[in-house]
Amino acid sequence: MRHRDQQSRASRRNQSEASYDEASRARYRVRASRPGGTGEGGSDHGLTLSRRVFVGLMGVMAARLAWLQIIDAPNLAAGAREQTTNKVTLHAKRGTIYDRNGNALAVSVECQTIYANPKEVSDPSGVSNILMDLLGGEKDDYMDLLTQDTTFIYIERQVDQEIADRISDRLRSAGLVGVYFLSDMKRVYPYGNVGSQIVGFVGVDGEGLSGLELYYDDVLTGVDGEMLFETGRDGTPVAGGATEVIEAVDGTDLVLGLDVDIQENAERIIEEAVKTYSATSGSIMISDPRTGEIIAACSTPLADLSNLTDYEALNLKLVSSTREPGSIFKVITTSIGIENGLFDKDTVYYVPARVLVGSHYVTDVDYRSHDMEMSVTEMMRRSSNTAMAMLAQDVIGAEAFSEGIARFGIGQKTGIDFPGEVEGLVRTPDEYDGATLGSMGFGQGLAFPMVQIVRAYGAVANGGKLLTPHFVTHRGEEEVKWPKGKTVISEDTREQEIEMMRIVMTEGTGTNANVDGYEFVGKTGTGEQAAETGGYLENSFVSSVCGFANADDPQILVYVGLDGTPYHSSESSAHAFHDIAQQACTILGIQPSTNVSGE
Repeated sequence: MRHRDQQSRASRRNQSEASYDEASRARYRVRASRPGGTGEGGSDHGLTLSRRVFVGLMGVMAARLAWLQIIDAPNLAAGAREQTTNKVTLHAKRGTIYDRNGNALAVSVECQTIYANPKEVSDPSGVSNILMDLLGGEKDDYMDLLTQDTTFIYIERQVDQEIADRISDRLRSAGLVGVYFLSDMKRVYPYGNVGSQIVGFVGVDGEGLSGLELYYDDVLTGVDGEMLFETGRDGTPVAGGATEVIEAVDGTDLVLGLDVDIQENAERIIEEAVKTYSATSGSIMISDPRTGEIIAACSTPLADLSNLTDYEALNLKLVSSTREPGSIFKVITTSIGIENGLFDKDTVYYVPARVLVGSHYVTDVDYRSHDMEMSVTEMMRRSSNTAMAMLAQDVIGAEAFSEGIARFGIGQKTGIDFPGEVEGLVRTPDEYDGATLGSMGFGQGLAFPMVQIVRAYGAVANGGKLLTPHFVTHRGEEEVKWPKGKTVISEDTREQEIEMMRIVMTEGTGTNANVDGYEFVGKTGTGEQAAETGGYLENSFVSSVCGFANADDPQILVYVGLDGTPYHSSESSAHAFHDIAQQACTILGIQPSTNVSGE
């Protein structure tokens, strides 16, 4: 019995131990079957997958670090610099523009540009009060600027140095911060509006917008520099922070042939003439026919630097607008005939009272009803339209006439150093109709800017050379060499033409233009003004005079034109010519002519 009990206990113990071992083995098999498990029922597949995932993650991290540290490092560094630096442009000083006597017509002066960091401005109201007091304007406008969510805002650009200093002192005394000052350049015109149509003006960023400021912008403009300074995250400059400065290179100075005193007189005289003779506009150009230098030039309306929205006033009509020249063109017509050996100043023709030009008859302004004999000189003295139409049609002919006006540069740009030059409207021989040749003979049927007349008359004055009209004589210390065109007339033709022009001024239509003591030779013109709808306006003329002095040694050439006046040139533009020519001769110190001593 006892033996059976022992056997029973042993059997139960063995069963219990067997059950425990089996449970352990079962749990082991479960663990072994999991990813990465080993032993019976498992494999090394799970461990391999985990390792691969780990290694892959490490590879991605390494690649990202390599990209950031090697490939993208410059971009990141630049971005960091942009966040911690500010760049400010250091404006180059624009070249000064001088007249022929060294008077500064346009100069750049130091000034201050005022800006602010709104995040630093703790008292926008106090700052606004000071700015409003010294800069003008409305307080609300300054408040809007000073409360913006930014670290940089312009307050006012190109503030006079004195005003900027006063603002700085008051801000400092009041303990107000956040407003800064930057050295800048400002364009100043010492003579105000005098010559402003020629000199032009610049914009707030210093770029030329009209006149010579525009034409020579690349010469006058220097190379801007820049200043880089370190800032905090909020954009505040760091005291003692690193600063890099690239110095600006100043622009080149220009010297003009312009005389500011003659220019001022020319502007005054032409404005008075426009009012006196009920003209729509007027123009004056004075040059040295020996060089092509322009001494004065203007056209109305004149430019006003306080009102730069009047774009018409910014144009020099002598360069940019076309006109029918009228009788001043007769100098070119007769020069063509004499140069081609077709007649001379003493050749006499039988001139009818009227000449058929196309389908219309041309008559003279004196309305003569009878035919008469005239020398070419008499034709010029009387300014006979019928005679010039006859010479062009019956003596010179289309081919020689067309070649002649092309040789004088009519219908071609002169190359003047001023923006907006146009060529004009001059027909070629294959475009001639029945009226073209006869009309052009006395200055109608073609239109071009009057700077071309100035150049053509200059050739008669200087011995036959077509010179380039120009304003600039020196760039910095260097004299500008302007091109000289070919000789367009011989000395013999020139002498004959001058003799006829002398008669015009002493006995003909130009007597009111004469200046006592000087021998001016020239030609008047009273051309009908073309209507926009075709034909010509009634009692509306382009009245002009162009001439030079002294005849034996020309040193000055003057053109005066009045548009849309009801007066003939002898009673309008001739008077303006006399006034400006007299003053210009005196200012330039031109000696009177011995040929007219005692007058």
